[in-house]
Amino acid sequence: MGVLVSVRGWLECDDRQLARIKEIIGSEDRDRTYSGGWGFPARQYNFATWVFFGAQMRAGSLDWFRGQLGRVARIPASDEDGDLVTGLFLVSHDVEGMGEWQVRDGAVVTGPASGRYRYLDA
Repeated sequence: MGVLVSVRGWLECDDRQLARIKEIIGSEDRDRTYSGGWGFPARQYNFATWVFFGAQMRAGSLDWFRGQLGRVARIPASDEDGDLVTGLFLVSHDVEGMGEWQVRDGAVVTGPASGRYRYLDA
């Protein structure tokens, strides 16, 4: 069956950035093999807008997903505040263990996940 990877996390953005995120996600993976893991709450509250993701995918699709996140991370700020899309994803690889992907500063910054998240690998 191959190596599986569990990916779960979220993005924080504004309404204009949300529209662009939906465009990026909608333009790829038309069969919704893994893009169906994205969740958009029907109602957002106050000033932040949230997008969630959760899926278990084949390891061979991980580069595709990271590329998609990279395109999302590069969405420019919508207003004079200069706020970019931010987020955090935990990536649990059956072979390589758990990693942490931070969406910040216009990029996806990857590294090992803190040991406090090991319970999620069980």
